[in-house]
Amino acid sequence: MRFTERTYRNKVLNHSLISYQVKVRETDLFISSDSDFRQAARQSVHRYRGYLESYIKSHPDFLTSLIPLKIDDLAPDIVRDMMKVSQAAGVGPMAAVAGALAEYVGQDLLKLTPNVIVENGGDIFLKSKDEINIGIFAGDSSFSEKLALKIRPEEMPIGICTSSGTVGHSLSFGKADAVCVKAKSVSLADAAATAIGNMVKSRKDIYQALQTGIKIEEVLGIAIIVDDQFGAIGDVELAD
Repeated sequence: MRFTERTYRNKVLNHSLISYQVKVRETDLFISSDSDFRQAARQSVHRYRGYLESYIKSHPDFLTSLIPLKIDDLAPDIVRDMMKVSQAAGVGPMAAVAGALAEYVGQDLLKLTPNVIVENGGDIFLKSKDEINIGIFAGDSSFSEKLALKIRPEEMPIGICTSSGTVGHSLSFGKADAVCVKAKSVSLADAAATAIGNMVKSRKDIYQALQTGIKIEEVLGIAIIVDDQFGAIGDVELAD
């Protein structure tokens, strides 16, 4: 796996919105909204990271487990959400952390403005009155940045999350250049993208991964890119 600088951020999002970056330790968000809510977003990140860090101190297996854990009814909402979606996808709860942070920060910002897009390492929370096209970055694949998912206003808020076995620093046991998952829950989309990505060892696995992945409850659509092969299933609309 190789790391690629996030230059794709320059090609994403709605030009009618104001875009800004919010970084808190490992968390690196790229946000677009009607006004600059950088301070509110930073406070939101600190709050949810605090919940996660405190829980991990007393429950270290939450950080390291690669399999689902029993849901802790006394845990903070974001922790319980990650546990729930990890059970649905069959992965460890931290597989949902980027999507969960994007979603919880995005929902907080929606209290201040009607249009919010939060991107966290390829995992995106979307709520906009306008149609949005989300380009798919897939490393060295010939499809990279040549395909985009069309997201219509009536579908939002919604999550689009991407997992890769060849690009970035996230843990994946597969070899897909990109696995994109669409779901109403961003944390679920994140966990599902990881689970589906783990199934793809070569282009021959695309079909079976699509068929298996779409059975994950609440997954709406999936797109997979491996080298020069592309496959999709469910509610996936490509931009013209």
